[in-house]
Amino acid sequence: MNHVSKITCFSYLQGKVCGLCGNFDNKASNDFTTRSMAQDTVSALTFGNSWKKDPACPDVEVVIEPCELKPHRKAWAEKECSLIKSDVFKICHHKVDPQPYYEACVHDACACDTGGDCECFCTAVAAYAHECIKAEACIHWRTPEICPIFCEYYNPNEDICQWHYEPCGRDILTCKILNQGSTNFSLSFLEGKRPINLWWICSSRIVC
Repeated sequence: MNHVSKITCFSYLQGKVCGLCGNFDNKASNDFTTRSMAQDTVSALTFGNSWKKDPACPDVEVVIEPCELKPHRKAWAEKECSLIKSDVFKICHHKVDPQPYYEACVHDACACDTGGDCECFCTAVAAYAHECIKAEACIHWRTPEICPIFCEYYNPNEDICQWHYEPCGRDILTCKILNQGSTNFSLSFLEGKRPINLWWICSSRIVC
């Protein structure tokens, strides 16, 4: 993934938050709670409109599915996104349900037709791969033909710095961990390109 944003709530906030990210109470059934705390039969549209920042902004009344708006992309999107449900991710399927990620992939792949077509597809697949990593299922899904990352190409001189792509990353060391032995900073294994023997990051700025 090119960009990763992660919001983590401390455990003492469980059940005490609300909004577009849900309630953090381990109940997916009530994540669509509106600003007025309504829950029953709430649509995604009603839910989203209820949390708009400026009440003066008009409500979104109709959401047109990208694949309906751009039917010429549907077959391509379904074919490419079928990777998520293929044997490539077989060891993860029983740990993380692939269907929601497949549907999100098709949605995004249909929507992206003004440049960056493959980036939307690749980002969607990478999102599923990341959930698989969190479930302890490391998937080597990228190839020279499918969402490639050519790290070695950009750093041919090993004497200076050789970068390598790793699909699942490894333990991340921070200066705080090395100096004090513990920290409240944590980060799940992330795929990406890293230089050999350089595994320390700044725990305040989060810079690789």
